[in-house]
Amino acid sequence: MASSREVTLRFLAEPGDQNFGGKVHGGAVMRWIDLAAYACAAGWSGKYCITAYVGGIRFVKPILVGSLVEVTAKIIYTGTTSMHLSIDVSARDPKEQDNAKTTHCIVIMVAVDENGKPAPVPEWKPETERDIYLRDYAIRLAKMRTEIHEEMSNTLATLE
Repeated sequence: MASSREVTLRFLAEPGDQNFGGKVHGGAVMRWIDLAAYACAAGWSGKYCITAYVGGIRFVKPILVGSLVEVTAKIIYTGTTSMHLSIDVSARDPKEQDNAKTTHCIVIMVAVDENGKPAPVPEWKPETERDIYLRDYAIRLAKMRTEIHEEMSNTLATLE
């Protein structure tokens, strides 16, 4: 059941979305992810939001042109001005009923005010065991991003 912290976009994958191999282009999927993340974050915060991070994107299964695509964005953690969203993309033949997960990633959106400065967002508090797991997942990933950033910064400094 969708709540104010979740948005699902549904549409058909079109011929213009296909790559040279005849499947939906990864760039098209990334654009859909960004759209769903924006709709979810703006709905939660009531503010214009910008994408600060997209990570851990996993293309599990290709999407065929003509498939019914669902892109679900769900708030799994909030900071002061940021919202961490879990994004799942699934697809199916419109004549069938079972969706197959095709892509998963995490997106961080930041709410901004009319001057483009970060703005406060409502806090989201987990209520179920699943929500607690997702919040903890977001926190673990944030720690890993910090470690990766530090490692890359150290490596870049030695290459200069």
